[in-house]
Amino acid sequence: MKQILKISGMHCASCVANIEGSLKKVVGVKSANVNFAAEKLFLEFDESKIGIAEVQKIIEGLGYKVAEETAKEETEDRLKKRFIFALIFSLPIIYIVMGKMLGLPMPKYEATIQFVFATTVIISAFDIWKMGFKNLVGLSPNMDSLIFIGTAVAYFYSVLGMLGEELYFESSALILVFVSLGKYLEAKTKGKTSEAIKRLIGLQPKTATMLRQIPNSKSEIRNKFQIQNSKLQTEDYEEVEIPIEKVQVGDIILVKPGEKIPVDGIVVDGYSGVDEKAITGESIPVEKKIGDEVIGATINKTGVLKIRATRVGKDTMLAQIIKIVEEAMGSKAPIQLLADKVSFYFVPGVMAVAVLAAIFWLFAGQPLSFALTTFVAVLIIACPCALGLATPTAVMMGTGLAAQNGILIKSGKALEIAQDVNIVIFDKTGTLTRGEPVVTDVTEIPNSKFQIPNILQIAASVEKNSEHPLAQAIVKKAKEENLKFDEVKNFQAIPGQGVSATWQGKKILLGTRTLMTDNLIDPEPFEEKMTELENQGKTVMMLAIDKEILGLIAVADTLKDYSEEAIEMLHRMGKEVAIITGDNKRVGQAIANQVNIDKVLAEVLPQEKSEEIKKLQKDGNIVAMVGDGINDAPALAQADLGIALGSGTDVAMETGEIVLVKDDLRDVVTAIDLSRFTLRKIKQNLFWAFFYNVVGIPLAAGALYPFTGWLLNPAIAAAAMAFSSISVVSNALLMKRYSSHTTSVKARF
Repeated sequence: MKQILKISGMHCASCVANIEGSLKKVVGVKSANVNFAAEKLFLEFDESKIGIAEVQKIIEGLGYKVAEETAKEETEDRLKKRFIFALIFSLPIIYIVMGKMLGLPMPKYEATIQFVFATTVIISAFDIWKMGFKNLVGLSPNMDSLIFIGTAVAYFYSVLGMLGEELYFESSALILVFVSLGKYLEAKTKGKTSEAIKRLIGLQPKTATMLRQIPNSKSEIRNKFQIQNSKLQTEDYEEVEIPIEKVQVGDIILVKPGEKIPVDGIVVDGYSGVDEKAITGESIPVEKKIGDEVIGATINKTGVLKIRATRVGKDTMLAQIIKIVEEAMGSKAPIQLLADKVSFYFVPGVMAVAVLAAIFWLFAGQPLSFALTTFVAVLIIACPCALGLATPTAVMMGTGLAAQNGILIKSGKALEIAQDVNIVIFDKTGTLTRGEPVVTDVTEIPNSKFQIPNILQIAASVEKNSEHPLAQAIVKKAKEENLKFDEVKNFQAIPGQGVSATWQGKKILLGTRTLMTDNLIDPEPFEEKMTELENQGKTVMMLAIDKEILGLIAVADTLKDYSEEAIEMLHRMGKEVAIITGDNKRVGQAIANQVNIDKVLAEVLPQEKSEEIKKLQKDGNIVAMVGDGINDAPALAQADLGIALGSGTDVAMETGEIVLVKDDLRDVVTAIDLSRFTLRKIKQNLFWAFFYNVVGIPLAAGALYPFTGWLLNPAIAAAAMAFSSISVVSNALLMKRYSSHTTSVKARF
């Protein structure tokens, strides 16, 4: 079972390591990933071995709380008030310390005044002391433990030395002021990284207008006697506004222009354009008519629609998207393992450096006050927060940006590996092509008494009796040409060859060369034209009447829009592109030639696709497989990165680690580009987090003192520590500038 829990009381990456490490030791817990930026635990566990109550008890035993989801504004407001309170009560201490330097008049009992106000500041931020002490005693120290030790040493040293000159009340107070400011700004900026998920949640309308049947109405009588009517009789229904939670599958919902469609459904009446941008990223409204599917939370733009609800609640596409994005935000990218490992040893290491620095300066002949300053400064400047925030904030922004563009990235691992892919394999039917054969050529035989429309008309009249995809393509083409269907008799399907029938007393044959030769008709005079069409990847059928071949009809599965553009962009990115298909080599090569694909894997059965991917992986390739997510499931699972095309409203069932909600292959390029962009941000964040600590800790320990005589003030160290976390989160927030527009992506390659 999977569960997401809100955790409060975490202050740094060490808290994350503490919770994860403790839970992973528990029998029944399969995985425990804490997202520090989102303050959530993503838990997978065996219900038969452990329950949520036990998990909660373990977490609370560590000093944290399993809290209800609270408003971000409430947390920010509380932290803001704490900072302002601490700042106001630290001002008298600042005046006394600065006033001495500037020669300002000093109050009597200045030591007592500093003691009173410093004590008040400590009380205002006592939860930091409490948590820091608790984790220290529990042998799992975190950032709060560093702050607690530093400020407590400065405070109690000053209390003991109140009769002397060396007081550090200003350090203990100002450290807590800057820490409080840092926590407030961090909460404010950190909350912005999860705006994408909040925006998705906010898309869901609160109410729906249901059409409820009026008792004893005409429609009720018709339904009772099973009389079908393709359109709803509006006068037989009354409009009732109900909460969205009460909509059930099968309910008829009325959606007026400008309103949001409340749930997933099928149009049963009306015609309109629907803005699906919020869900699919598609900027142009999509036309909807009777029989078309609609997605909940999209906006009805023009006409009135009546829809029958097909998916409600957690089954809607929006709910599935939110679930996928939330889980992705909670997952860890492999690059984060380095930060996690460092964080585990970070706080004990910093405490050791602080003690060693103090001892060194004491042995070097410096007074206790000097050693104390280095001890406190080292503890305070160290920032495991920046390390803890570096990866999750960027992952949250990356997955959120992807979701806004109709790309669902299911994990941090998928987000990271996408940039390393060097070969992209496209399934042919339904992925690279539309999967719906269409008539591309109708060729009349010279000197025949039949004109092209007649050939198509005869063929369609015969094929209207068949369910074969090629037959349906011919029938569809005839309907588009407004041709009349003639009556035929004695229809017979000949497996693997074609069909035969009687038309106006004449025998009709439509099919392959073999069908012709078996019926003593020579196809040789038309071999050149047939070969030409087949080399273009088309399936060619011959039409014969009474042993005379009248014409050729070619049918092909056409490429999807933007296929060529997507492959061109992948080539610009330096990726090799392949096509995999069950069709023969000639058809596969014809498609490859049209869009400039590098490699053709033809005559591959669905169950053999994964083996082909294994061969490429053995050669050292990192493979992305793009497929429809159903019959390509084994191949998607075998690939280093599986990219599944969304099936409209059944997103959660897709196999791929990345799901493209739109049927636009350019989103494959965007997903890879966004991965590259996100990884660049993660590396920047980790660099600055490591660089800050590598430089800051030696400075705080007094590394420059022998050369410059300069020693870092603990209060300045606290300000620098706060700034480091804010800078990491702010850098992640700059990802909002990312543009997924095709021209923008093209320009980068």
